[in-house]
Amino acid sequence: MALQDFAAIVSGDPSLLRRVELIVVDAHRRMYAAAGKTWSEPIAYHWLHYEDPMPVTRLKEGVKELMRARLRFDVEAVDKACAEARKMGFPN
Repeated sequence: MALQDFAAIVSGDPSLLRRVELIVVDAHRRMYAAAGKTWSEPIAYHWLHYEDPMPVTRLKEGVKELMRARLRFDVEAVDKACAEARKMGFPN
């Protein structure tokens, strides 16, 4: 998905990219809450390195890191988004 046409994953309301982004950012919020840390969206986006020109790659890395931390999040929703991406021709 990271190497495919970016316009295809940002179309729709909400877009495929936005749906996965919301899942990852919410899981990050819960990870901070569990650790008793102060959280904000800018902290989450900094953690994802969203200034990087490859946001899909950053989301994929974020999901892997959350899984390594054994944080519970809506894996089914991520899987559903990935299945939709595959239907659009994006390899995951």
